[in-house]
Amino acid sequence: MAQHNTKQKILDAAEVLFAGQGFNDTSLRQITSAADVNLASVNYHFGSRKDLIKAVMDRYLGLFMPEVNLALIQLLAQPEINVKQVFECFVGPLMGLKRVRRRGPEIFLQLLGGGYMDNQGFLRWFIVNHYGEVLTNFSRCIRRAVPGLPSAELFWRLHFTLGTVVFTMASSDALRDIARNDFNEDIDVEGLVRKVIPYLAGGMEARND
Repeated sequence: MAQHNTKQKILDAAEVLFAGQGFNDTSLRQITSAADVNLASVNYHFGSRKDLIKAVMDRYLGLFMPEVNLALIQLLAQPEINVKQVFECFVGPLMGLKRVRRRGPEIFLQLLGGGYMDNQGFLRWFIVNHYGEVLTNFSRCIRRAVPGLPSAELFWRLHFTLGTVVFTMASSDALRDIARNDFNEDIDVEGLVRKVIPYLAGGMEARND
């Protein structure tokens, strides 16, 4: 039980620091200090800093990816699909991350964005190798929804999509306060996600003149 508690404390501390500071700017010493454990315990439970990062991410990915995959498979069974429907496959699984943390959706996207911006190549390798079926089904859905889109253009549009989503979720509290104070619009996190989907779909479907 003590070992489990130590491992949990390390994961919890690492998650908060990684989400707030990014992966590159967070040291193991900061993590062990926040978790009130010694450095040897990180090596014992995780083996390396990279393995700790993967363990932090997989607490979310392990719940998120299978649910996304199921939604994508169900969508692929439809005769016709559009980009908005593809992005909506992510909403339920994303909101389900509240099972990990109350702010699980926001934290997960901050971690995902941090891994992307900090150029954590091993993390991309980990996701591709463990959740390759999900990525394949997502690609199949996008290809059906936007046929003829060149691979390079798809890369850029997905990059811009991720950037928009990460910024929106990282700023969710401020955006919701502005909406409430300036426009008398009371919106929860799921409502915020659903509000951004038409914008993302429009960008993905835009003509490439």
